[in-house]
Amino acid sequence: MRAQVLENTFGMENIQLREREIPPVLDHEIQIAVKAASLNFRDYLMVTGKYNPKLKLPMVPLSDGAGEVVAVGKAVTRFKVGDRVMPCFSQNWIGKRPLSDDMRKNTLGGPLDGTAREIMHVPEWAAVEIPAHLSYAEAATMPCAALTAWSALVTLNHVQPGEYVVVLGTGGVSIFALQFAKMMGCKVIVTSGSDDKLKQAEALGADYLINYKEKTEWAKEVRKITGMVGADHIIEVGGAGTLEQSIRAVRMDGVISLIGILAGSSKELNLLPILMQNVRMQGVLVGGREGFEAMCAAVAAHKLKPAIDETFAFADLQKAIRYLADGKHFGKVVVNVAD
Repeated sequence: MRAQVLENTFGMENIQLREREIPPVLDHEIQIAVKAASLNFRDYLMVTGKYNPKLKLPMVPLSDGAGEVVAVGKAVTRFKVGDRVMPCFSQNWIGKRPLSDDMRKNTLGGPLDGTAREIMHVPEWAAVEIPAHLSYAEAATMPCAALTAWSALVTLNHVQPGEYVVVLGTGGVSIFALQFAKMMGCKVIVTSGSDDKLKQAEALGADYLINYKEKTEWAKEVRKITGMVGADHIIEVGGAGTLEQSIRAVRMDGVISLIGILAGSSKELNLLPILMQNVRMQGVLVGGREGFEAMCAAVAAHKLKPAIDETFAFADLQKAIRYLADGKHFGKVVVNVAD
């Protein structure tokens, strides 16, 4: 089989297309012919050594993917040959809460080999069936970005109809958060530095649009929109660079879901408003299989379609990662593995 392999040194230029042997299928494993994969900012950080500089190489990158079951181990009961599936990002995380540090040690795309390969094996408990209305490319966007957004809004916080949700930016997690929040009857405020992206967000149902390059104090705009009360929930993907504004924008007893660090990881912050307004800051690290299955049921019921910005050939993985890192995408970036 072909696999994209990050060789012995970090750097996008060190990802090479290689031939690998296909190992035997173990008793509780399923063998997946990967049809498509998608990219997350974590993948860029991983291959450049910024996520875990101690990561053991070589390694197959990418955490998201979708494909067809082509073989099953003799003890497998959850799937059969021909089923369409998505492997779980964290292979041993089943319920709402991770039970141990084992969750972080068994994640695809680092430290475990990821989805940038034609054939992969996962334990039968580490995969979820694809909603029938989704293509493989669409399904490949779901395991990390969609589940992270679902965990933030539903599994951990149970947003309610009519609540205000602020979505920072228009990357994968943010756009899924927009779609899920609208699905649940929320009022969604989207921020972006691009009017074109804001128009795309509006087409997906965004109720209010803020260009943060024009309105640099965007928290004030959120306050105005919400009648000076503040937003109930903020999807915070910027990190330290945007957190101060998020703290100003959230309502008393509101929630800030801290998901990414696109705008930096360290900065002096005044934390007093968090205390005085009873604000909860919730770290969100994807989610478990049961949450994944619940999300897929909702996606199927509402016939939700992921937003795909650009699709690349399997041989062009380096180009795809560079495109993602450039930050011009809206929604998800996909790689056709079976091209």
